[in-house]
Amino acid sequence: MPRISPLTDSDASPEATAIFAAVKGKIGMVPNLYRTTGHSPSTLAALLGLGDALGKGSFTAQEREAVALVVGQTNGCDYCLSAHSAISSGMKVPATEIAANRQAASAAPRTAAILRLARVITENRGLISDADLEAARAAGLTNADVVETVGAVVQNIFTNYLNHIFATDIDFPVVRAEAA
Repeated sequence: MPRISPLTDSDASPEATAIFAAVKGKIGMVPNLYRTTGHSPSTLAALLGLGDALGKGSFTAQEREAVALVVGQTNGCDYCLSAHSAISSGMKVPATEIAANRQAASAAPRTAAILRLARVITENRGLISDADLEAARAAGLTNADVVETVGAVVQNIFTNYLNHIFATDIDFPVVRAEAA
């Protein structure tokens, strides 16, 4: 049971209602995470704006989803694992790759490097070592890639923490975090 209930369209403020309409127009539904975050329309707008801005970066949609999976797994966020597994499946990412991404692995060397960095950032709350940064660079990540990885991690920590606090009802096929 959620700790903070998601808003219905009739309960939402005009600002939240407008954001919900835009989300529904874009993805065909308004996920419970957004309906609950809509209690603060400015926070919802910030969350969506961060995602939109990162969508204009150099990472592919599949790389961004892979980061969401490893951060969700690392933080034990079943809601985000469920949502991003469904999104990845919809992008035709094989189930084996989705499972690998959750463990900071990928068949694509660049994605694997991004995921290893994302996991160490998440696990250490940003306090990574020089060796961690050098490993990312040795794997081919540029300074821009490192910065974009931080942005993607922060975006996903944002949603992970919202879901932990809200106890958001999962409105996607349920995926549970694996024990580490």
